[in-house]
Amino acid sequence: MSATVDTATEPTLSEKQQRILHYLENNADEQTYFKSRLIADELGMSAKEVGTNMKAIERGEFDISVEKWGYSSSTTWMVTS
Repeated sequence: MSATVDTATEPTLSEKQQRILHYLENNADEQTYFKSRLIADELGMSAKEVGTNMKAIERGEFDISVEKWGYSSSTTWMVTS
């Protein structure tokens, strides 16, 4: 018997995108809205890097859903699992 792992979507993510995705997956149960600036602080990136890389996560098929939500003082993302 062999285990099958669906790696069709995640390997296409860059290292930064994978880090962001894992951060969101680990925190989506406790929080719904995430600011790019605060994600950047946690992951050692700039808010611009987070915003640019979130687009791939937003378009991908993962265990979480990401939607651009607001723009005040930093882009806010609504994340649901």
